[in-house]
Amino acid sequence: MQSSTYTASNIKVLKGLEAVRKRPAMYIGGTSERGLHHLVYEVIDNSIDEALAGYCDEIICTITTEGNIRVEDNGRGIPVDIQKDMGVPAVQVVLTVLHAGGKFDDKSYKVAGGLHGVGVSVVNALSEFLEVNIFKDGKEYFMRFERGLPVTELQVLGDTNKTGTVVTFRPDPLIFETTEFSFDYLTSRLRELAFLNSGLRIILKDERSGRVHDFKYEGGIKSFVEYLNQNKKPLFPNPIYISSVKEGMEFEVALQYNEGYQENIFSFANNINTTEGGTHLSGFKSGLTRAVNTYIKNADLLKNEKVSPSGEDIREGLTAVISLKIANPQFEGQTKTKLQNSEVEGIVNSAVYEKLMEYFEEHPAEAKNITMKSILAARSREAARKARELTRRKTVLESGSLPGKLADCTLSDPEKTELFLVEGDSAGGSAKQGRDRSFQAILPLWGKMLNTEKARVDKVLNNDKIQPIILALGAGIGQEFDISKLRYHKIIIMADADVDGSHIATLLMTFFYRYMRPVIEEGKLYIAMPPLFQVRKGKQKVYVYNEEERDKAIREFGEKGVLVQRYKGLGEMNAEQLWETTLDPKNRKMIAIKMDDAIEADRMFTILMGDEVEPRREFIQENARYVKNLDV
Repeated sequence: MQSSTYTASNIKVLKGLEAVRKRPAMYIGGTSERGLHHLVYEVIDNSIDEALAGYCDEIICTITTEGNIRVEDNGRGIPVDIQKDMGVPAVQVVLTVLHAGGKFDDKSYKVAGGLHGVGVSVVNALSEFLEVNIFKDGKEYFMRFERGLPVTELQVLGDTNKTGTVVTFRPDPLIFETTEFSFDYLTSRLRELAFLNSGLRIILKDERSGRVHDFKYEGGIKSFVEYLNQNKKPLFPNPIYISSVKEGMEFEVALQYNEGYQENIFSFANNINTTEGGTHLSGFKSGLTRAVNTYIKNADLLKNEKVSPSGEDIREGLTAVISLKIANPQFEGQTKTKLQNSEVEGIVNSAVYEKLMEYFEEHPAEAKNITMKSILAARSREAARKARELTRRKTVLESGSLPGKLADCTLSDPEKTELFLVEGDSAGGSAKQGRDRSFQAILPLWGKMLNTEKARVDKVLNNDKIQPIILALGAGIGQEFDISKLRYHKIIIMADADVDGSHIATLLMTFFYRYMRPVIEEGKLYIAMPPLFQVRKGKQKVYVYNEEERDKAIREFGEKGVLVQRYKGLGEMNAEQLWETTLDPKNRKMIAIKMDDAIEADRMFTILMGDEVEPRREFIQENARYVKNLDV
């Protein structure tokens, strides 16, 4: 551990806390589950910044039995001496003043994540209460805040030989739609942070369930890539690792190809997941494309080829993690999803190109595997282009340019319409009769659905089960997908409530995730929840979704004379029943498919639909106890 003074003089005040409680979405992106968990990340980011500066090697995040969050670190501890501009203890300034913190002082932190000094004060403002314990200079200090305002003075609780900070808070139920934290939600981000900071130990505990995760990865982002590829078939055993330090910027990337067809690149700047990429990502892509094409040209591998690999071809089957540490990051927007530092692109491009060319010279077998995969992808792209042209010609030639089995709705405003993808012709027929044809369109699906996890885009485009979906939605596919052209803003998968139905739903979700991902990202994909039972007595009837609800309904009706009908499939319901239970917006139940964590989503779809059987078995065994109302 290094040692350094970190006192009130390091805390620079820019502006006061004002509109956070009135407009929380401006600061944390919303008041739903995502915004709620963002509070935790902001507190942890402060501890991570201590780790980046070299003063912290362990962070413990706990969901308490009361449902609060406690974050502990063994860093230097937030300063407690009087901050000269404000005349109050520095910890009070950090927790109550927007844009106040050590991140504005170059001496305290060389690089930092968080929301540039608004983070922990925003957490305080949006919490019913926040308590901070500080272990510093041989003393333990304590202070409590409620809805952003101090309710105690800074107190000395006693002597200690520890250093660090403990922040405990409860989100304000007046602000958030939910205040229940998800262990799995937090697991994804904390695992990510442990990968990005090699050697840092991050422990996540849930006192409600007793679950604990202990993350520490000495291999850093190389271990991250191995984790992402663990259920895939890599082309070579060890990830390629590139690092460079230049002009005050630290850059590293780990990459490994697998036998699949999907591109998975995750980019980070100062530990922040830049989901929209930016200059570090574009620099990496350019350097990679340049290196592979240079190697192909030098080896004269295209002499008999009609096409040459594009950047997209070269990234087929690539898994990569890019991590950048930079002193003054410039992001697009407050939530920092895109890096904008212009100087980064050229530096990263050059570093990737030079180091990859060295690697290719030293590892000719791996270089050949990568380049041949790129050439095969280029051939596939050409085949896909022809398939798209054929699809477009069919679209122009066929009447209405829509699939024949589609029963379209009369309204044309996408925001008001919904498309049901219905398993089987029988259920499709009932759905067509039972729907509200003004805004509900029905597309029956038949036969065995293609597993798009194992297929290149040309095979997907040519598949007679997938083509009708692409045509009906009218927004293209893959790189050409344009969500603004989507013909329906609700897409609802309607399959039987059994194992086969679940399999079909998973195949369809995999298709949307791999080839129309914005549909999931923008919350337009749903799964219908048809009932399992109808319970009736005389003219009274109720539809229920599991055995527990069935038994409750029987008791309420009085057991004598009660009739129970179990639906084995959607095809057993007539049009009226299908409307009452699954189509009518007033009564139906649906699950909204979310994708808040692309890394875990990719891993899940690989496990569920990939070639490896054992990881799928383990996943089902591990997660079965967390699934409710599973009917097999």
